[in-house]
Amino acid sequence: MYPQQYAEPEPARWGDGPSEDPPAAAPPPKRRRWRRIVLFSLLALVLLVGGGAVAGGFYLKSVEKGVDRVDAFAGVPEAERPQGGAQGAMNIMILGSDSRDPEKRTGSRTDTIILAHIPADHSSAQLTSIPRDTWVEVPKSADGAHGGRKAKINAAFAWGGVPLMVQTVEKFTGVRVDHVMMVDFAGFKEIVDALGGIQVTSEKKFTSIHPPFRTFPAGPQRLDGAAALDYARQRKQFADGDFARIRHQQQVIKAILDEAASGGIMTNPGKLDDFVKATSSAVSVDEKMSLLSMAGDLRGVRGSNVVFLTSPTKGTGTAGGQSVVFADADRAHAFYDAVRRDDVPQILQLGAKKK
Repeated sequence: MYPQQYAEPEPARWGDGPSEDPPAAAPPPKRRRWRRIVLFSLLALVLLVGGGAVAGGFYLKSVEKGVDRVDAFAGVPEAERPQGGAQGAMNIMILGSDSRDPEKRTGSRTDTIILAHIPADHSSAQLTSIPRDTWVEVPKSADGAHGGRKAKINAAFAWGGVPLMVQTVEKFTGVRVDHVMMVDFAGFKEIVDALGGIQVTSEKKFTSIHPPFRTFPAGPQRLDGAAALDYARQRKQFADGDFARIRHQQQVIKAILDEAASGGIMTNPGKLDDFVKATSSAVSVDEKMSLLSMAGDLRGVRGSNVVFLTSPTKGTGTAGGQSVVFADADRAHAFYDAVRRDDVPQILQLGAKKK
């Protein structure tokens, strides 16, 4: 999956050879059903409402009534959690999966892990992608059957659902997670079509590995929902593998935000209605999150103030008989310390790619 840059020996512990993903634990009882459509449309709507669109308040209330809730912090030991950060700042863990992945991988897993930081002045947002194959220490699952050792970070979701994912991300970053959002990236199609398409720029010409095998030219192009979803899935045509998919997902997310902000959606009742219907069936958040309060908190944020970053890494290699991503421990420590301290200039500086 990844170009081999170096290897760190680790005894294989997940079976008789390399494995793309850890075996999934049995699903917990009464697990909430994930919705079909991407949650970032909600963020776009929240930004619009926060920007002062009166009509948006009514629609956001209707969205809130249909929100799915998940007990994200059940069984997470308070004594083991990091202290809260700067007063007024907020950290949201966003988990994404692709339930209609054409590669049909098995097991309960999360392909996308983003830690979104909202500074205390609520004037911007920094969204940091943590590669799903980052090699980290996963705490013991609540049933004691899994974890307690190093593994890919997305193993935590397979082994203990959202609560173990919260514990793992907090242990890795040292940042306290205030809220959790859950996304199904297969829902990109509905959201993008509700917006009338999005604009992205491809770094090179490439052909999708999934039917109908679209070819994406280099440069700027407008995509409908199906093409946007396809574009966000691609990685095998790129030397940096899953890092390319992270870039493409970030591109599509930003394009959704930009399109919602610039496409006249709040003044087009039909378009807004389609957008809100998609959003209301998309949302899955923790039990304490209030979308109305968030709209107020984010009223100063605009799409141009939303920055996408990637957790500092050393590169890729092998561990446990698998292709993994190794965190750059020193840079990651400094980066997440800046997040804890709400030092936005440092976050942006340390989150920038090394030359």
